[in-house]
Amino acid sequence: MEKQLEALEKSFCEELKHTGKAEDIEPMRVKYLGRKGALTSILRQMGSLSPEERPRIGALSNKLKNFMEQALAGRLEELQRASQAGGIDVTLPGRAPRRGGVHIINTVISELQDIFLGLGFTVASGPEVEDDYHNFEALNIPEHHPARDMQDTFYFDKGILLRTHTSPVQIRVMEKSGLPVRIIAPGKVYRCDSDVSHTPMFHQIEGLWVEEGITFAHLKGVLYEFIHRLFGYDVPLRFRPSFFSFTEPSAEVDIGCIMCRGKGCRVCKNSGWMEILGSGMVDPAVYRYVGIDPEKVTGFAFGLGIERIAMLKYGIGDIRMFYENDVRFLSQFA
Repeated sequence: MEKQLEALEKSFCEELKHTGKAEDIEPMRVKYLGRKGALTSILRQMGSLSPEERPRIGALSNKLKNFMEQALAGRLEELQRASQAGGIDVTLPGRAPRRGGVHIINTVISELQDIFLGLGFTVASGPEVEDDYHNFEALNIPEHHPARDMQDTFYFDKGILLRTHTSPVQIRVMEKSGLPVRIIAPGKVYRCDSDVSHTPMFHQIEGLWVEEGITFAHLKGVLYEFIHRLFGYDVPLRFRPSFFSFTEPSAEVDIGCIMCRGKGCRVCKNSGWMEILGSGMVDPAVYRYVGIDPEKVTGFAFGLGIERIAMLKYGIGDIRMFYENDVRFLSQFA
């Protein structure tokens, strides 16, 4: 029996050494120390021993049992610690944390601001929750004017609304700051519209320059320089007559399609041109709302959608991609 105990101990130690999971310990305890385990089977032979041998074999058996119990408990603790640590091999090279980046819309806003700051403009801001007066009436869009139907406005009670453009900032600046005024007003605007080229919330930059002697030539000069700094000096530009309630005369500005270089494609509807912004000389009626004499000053205003600029600059076909938070898309511009 002594040799059986020695063989059992050797077998136990070898098997314990190769256990790889905490879940392996309990089956091994049952195998060696359970009611039908290997050690119990050997102890059942104690009756065949002489009275002189029984005390010695009993002591050896108890010693082996204690050894097995302590060895199993120690191995279980070791395996559990390794499991809680995630089985990390600290000698392996680490994984660098994923780095974030500035959102593409904020990147484009910064680029546009830098261009206009270089042209002598300053940045102004105003509230996103506006009143009807600043958003419409003071911009020569009175109640029942058909231009209001173009805005798809989010209204609250008592003439309060989410601004549909950043033009109200121009009114507030002229009311408070006096002349001359030479500002851009970037910010979020809101309209009830959603498809591949429209979202309920988007961004605009509106510009305003008002002082004595400002002409349409100044407007053209500023926009020519802005477009060329943004898209390159080889991009052609044209002005088309248009209508806006708060400018007269008004013009929309087109650039040569940057996708096909004027040859005609799906993006420009085979015209070779792409509309990029609206502009015009400030209507004299707007000056009267802010207490400025239209006989003494002139000025121009313009407005453009930042998402549209980003889509053209980076060849993005769906405006909704900016706001779906797809890391695969956003990480391209980080």
